[in-house]
Amino acid sequence: MKEIVFAGFGGQGVLTSGLIVSELAVKKDMKVTWMPSYGSAMRGGTANCTVKYCNDRIYNPSQEEPDVLLAMNTPSFEMFIDRVAPNGTCIVNSDMVTYDPARRPDVNFIEVPCATLANEINHPKGANIIMTGVIVKALGEFTDQEAIDGMNEMFAKKGKGKFAEMNTKAIEIGLAFK
Repeated sequence: MKEIVFAGFGGQGVLTSGLIVSELAVKKDMKVTWMPSYGSAMRGGTANCTVKYCNDRIYNPSQEEPDVLLAMNTPSFEMFIDRVAPNGTCIVNSDMVTYDPARRPDVNFIEVPCATLANEINHPKGANIIMTGVIVKALGEFTDQEAIDGMNEMFAKKGKGKFAEMNTKAIEIGLAFK
């Protein structure tokens, strides 16, 4: 089973990123849970979601010991870093998160300047999509094309297919990030 926590401020798109990864797992006929949590003031307040997926049964949809943490801001990093499984991965928005990697030497850190990269492609709301691409690549269970198609299908269902070209460019940056 894989467990991923997506965390940031409301408005940073962490719930959407979690939905995209959930959609990818569903399309592969896996069992999936997506559990959102956010404060009463969605924009600017805290927001996070936990995604779990596997081929068997998910006995507990709650946060336990995530394999991957997406931290879009420092408060989210501080809240969740100690819960990451040993040898897990923490993907941080290096435009906003400051941290000491020595705090968790057993965790692989991937620093992504996602806001900077999103601005470079003139898609400032695409930082979370870039991070979704990085997560998909880190998980290694979905192809690049599955990620692109799954994301675009999810947005099309929500009536936001008009952003497909910009979102595709953003997720491709994340998928190619080293």
